[in-house]
Amino acid sequence: MNKKQIKMLVRIITAAVLMIALTVLAKFVTLNRWVEFILFMVPYLVIGYDILKKAGKGILNKQVFDENFLMAVATIGAIALGDYKEGVAVMLFYQIGELFQSYAVGKSRRNITELMDIRPDYANIEVDGEITQVDPDEVEIGTVIVVQPGEKVPIDGVVEQGKASLNTSALTGESKPREVQEGDEVISGCINMTGLLHIRTTKEFGESTVSKILDLVENSSSKKSRSENFITKFAKYYTPAVCYGALALAVLPPLVRMFAMGLDPSFGDWIYRALTFLVISCPCALGLATPVAVMVGNGKAAKSGILFKTAASLEETGRVQIVALDKTGTITKGEPKVTDVIAFVGENEFLSLAYSIEKKSEHPLAKAVCEYAKQKNVKCFDTTSFKALAGNGLSANVDGKTVVGGSMKFISSKISVDDNIKNKAEELAQNGKTPLLFMGDNKLLGIIAVADVIKEDSPKAIKELQNMGVRVVMLTGDNEKTAKAIGKQVGVDTVISDVLPDGKESVIKELMAYGKVAMVGDGINDAPALTRADVGIAIGAGTDVAVDAADVVLMNSKLTD
Repeated sequence: MNKKQIKMLVRIITAAVLMIALTVLAKFVTLNRWVEFILFMVPYLVIGYDILKKAGKGILNKQVFDENFLMAVATIGAIALGDYKEGVAVMLFYQIGELFQSYAVGKSRRNITELMDIRPDYANIEVDGEITQVDPDEVEIGTVIVVQPGEKVPIDGVVEQGKASLNTSALTGESKPREVQEGDEVISGCINMTGLLHIRTTKEFGESTVSKILDLVENSSSKKSRSENFITKFAKYYTPAVCYGALALAVLPPLVRMFAMGLDPSFGDWIYRALTFLVISCPCALGLATPVAVMVGNGKAAKSGILFKTAASLEETGRVQIVALDKTGTITKGEPKVTDVIAFVGENEFLSLAYSIEKKSEHPLAKAVCEYAKQKNVKCFDTTSFKALAGNGLSANVDGKTVVGGSMKFISSKISVDDNIKNKAEELAQNGKTPLLFMGDNKLLGIIAVADVIKEDSPKAIKELQNMGVRVVMLTGDNEKTAKAIGKQVGVDTVISDVLPDGKESVIKELMAYGKVAMVGDGINDAPALTRADVGIAIGAGTDVAVDAADVVLMNSKLTD
């Protein structure tokens, strides 16, 4: 708690103790009405002087109708009717509510403020053996910067020299330090805990992770949610209506009783009812609940490494009925490994040809093949006439041969494939592996099976979504057998396979006919689907394009987030 909140807590406790003491005293001692009034005015003023002051300022500034005015009228009215305890109690309970609200908002602001502390003040550049501090905005792409222990990484880059433990909690909410060494990518905003790092920058400061995060947090409340817009408009008319309604309740029924019915007007009873009406109709909770909930939600999420770009995206996420998950890099780690090699020619020759053609591709499966080939120390040939056929395969001229690689479906369209080979490929697919077939000069060279590692938290996250009544769909370009094997392992409701990169947006559009859809992805090819969905959720470790297209960013790359 801050000083202001502690002061309010002291006032609440003081007023409560005084009110209880006076209530007990009144049971045993008969007090003169004026003495009782003076005694109860002490706790009333202790707890309510600031409300009375704000109500007075509102009247002077011609902004009469707010919660302070309503509370002042209601409690003063109760005291005027002789209900001293009720007047003090209403003000006391109102201030208790205000304290809880203040604490919740303050805590959220502190969470956001802590996140804002990730902004680096400088970057170190080594010139002639001397370290010079410069403005991060002045550092160009490809510059080697030096990050010493205790300093923040100012710009995204790749470690060129050194080893260190990085504290990423401000970005991801993850308390466990991340170990980095030469060749590892690092993102700005992390704190170097140990070791000296030389990092070659891969982005300008304005495009770095830390800048984008700060921009998201600073602008997260710029666009109000639909609920906030509605409440703002509603409260504008609601508060005056309540005041005039209370006035009518206090005056009209007694007049009707007196003139039309010839009965006792009972002004005191009807004024008491009008004051009760004022208290229960006070719009403070209505007007504050939504923006406070949004602020608390944004603050709590930011502390956990979950960034909502707008208040609207926070609200819309709560309405999601279907979650569509990209497979590679989202459900899985996006780090496939070679599991099986079946060669119909010499294994080294086969791996060399496969390595040569896959080296030209940026696909994660291609990288797995290349990594395996490097470990086997096979030769890599120069290639010509390279072509990448999105979602299908690759072709190139390698060592005098026309080599083609791709899925069973793609290769089967080129040459006749033996049933035994089809069965073997199907068996691999049923075990969650992706069989890649390679042919050279219209003859089958072999099969390389690759499998991606499922993230440890994926099954748990999917189960939790289903427990919330959310339908979980997996989208993948894998063949049906492989896709279903992965889908079965993680427990998704529906598997949609053989989706080409440009087909995900169409799938999302179809799913939206059945309810609110959230798309979760990390790659460039996910960007159109992220934009199309009601809520786009980007895995933070993914591409800038995906992060820019999304409404929500998961900095820790965990589906449980």
